[in-house]
Amino acid sequence: MAGYGKGAGRVPTGFAAETFISESSFREGHRALESGEKSKKRKRENKGDSSILVGAGAYKGPWARYEEERPDAASDEEFGSDEEVEIVYEEDDIEDNPTAAPQKLAGTDYADTEAAGETSEFVGSQQYDYQGRTYMHIPNDLDIKLTGERDDTKNFHPKKLIHTYKYHTKSITQVRFFPGSGHLLLSASADSKIALWDTYHQRELLRTFSGHTKSVNDIDFNPSGTQFISASYDRYMKLWDTETGKCLNKFTSGKTPHVVRINPSTPHEFLAGMADKKILQYDTRSGEMVQEYDHHLGPVNTITFCDEDRRFVTTSDDKSLRAWEYGIPVPIKFIAEPYMFSMVRSSPHPSGKYIAFQSSDNQITVYSSTDKFRQNRKKSYRGHNVAGYAPDVAISPDGQLISSGDSGGYVCFWDWKTCKMWHKIQASDAPVLAVQWHPRETSKVITGDLNGVLKYWD
Repeated sequence: MAGYGKGAGRVPTGFAAETFISESSFREGHRALESGEKSKKRKRENKGDSSILVGAGAYKGPWARYEEERPDAASDEEFGSDEEVEIVYEEDDIEDNPTAAPQKLAGTDYADTEAAGETSEFVGSQQYDYQGRTYMHIPNDLDIKLTGERDDTKNFHPKKLIHTYKYHTKSITQVRFFPGSGHLLLSASADSKIALWDTYHQRELLRTFSGHTKSVNDIDFNPSGTQFISASYDRYMKLWDTETGKCLNKFTSGKTPHVVRINPSTPHEFLAGMADKKILQYDTRSGEMVQEYDHHLGPVNTITFCDEDRRFVTTSDDKSLRAWEYGIPVPIKFIAEPYMFSMVRSSPHPSGKYIAFQSSDNQITVYSSTDKFRQNRKKSYRGHNVAGYAPDVAISPDGQLISSGDSGGYVCFWDWKTCKMWHKIQASDAPVLAVQWHPRETSKVITGDLNGVLKYWD
């Protein structure tokens, strides 16, 4: 029989079952009983300084070895129970860290992005014209009228490339024409830079804006074009002066903003759709957050103003659409159908009655932006591929054409009424992510691709 055991037999209280224990377990228990040995916590070596990698005092952390056990300070008789006893050492026995560990680790610290100062540089050929006016002045020497009411100009899809803008080194994330006139073009990129271009004359790079430390997600002009807001993965939203390039204000909630929109009717306020499911409303004059809309269940992708800016519609990764009264943090409409996909980009129709959304299932869907906020089932634009990307969707100023980027490098054009695809241009060998129509011209469209190249079509 291997081990020690007791055969089954009758005892005064009943029957005792036969039990076996291994020899090592028996001897260990026997020794512990005889010696009354108490378990003790051993002292480790000093963990070292986390700022020192090698050499004396280097950081050992949880891998510090145990020091040699010192002789028992007290005899076993002093301890009456079998509880675990921790040996307390004299305070002067523990060596303090000779140098304090650094407060921040550069690789994991997010707060030091604020340290990046905002700079802007004018890089155009001449900053002032013969009358001392900057590029903010809308040119009059063109064969097209850039001011006043837009006439009933009919739009057509473009056919040929007329200019290529190159400055950015990484993907174009968003482009915006100067409100009303379109004589300037603003582009944001994943290389953390924002650039301002001339749409007419030399079509040159006019000004660069640096201040973000990570990819710029979105940009938006105020209605007059004098300022614009930018949002970036460095968790900051920054308000810039278009003319001087000065950063006027910075905003952050500690989370990444995905989309920013200035309220056209209240230019000193803007909305930001965040990665933590919230929509935040900021006042640019005070720099304070004045309202929080917290009903979405996933990161917010789009914000679109409607109903003369009294309301706005948002979509999110939670595959839902919510409509809100501006300033009231309770949705007035919530749409989430089983067949819906997350909608990643949006564009309001010039009539103010509809909003077009880029849906992740390779189609553009349309919702009414009036009281009902219902999906228009008759309008679905297909034939392009968006999987894995978020190409922009844009509607022509006359409301008759709708365009979208494509992950295969195309820019696609559909007829608004019939939903028939008119035209497809191979605009790049990389996915086309940004598309915008010129607000005044009949057939001019700007596209931006994953390689950082902007192309101007007519």
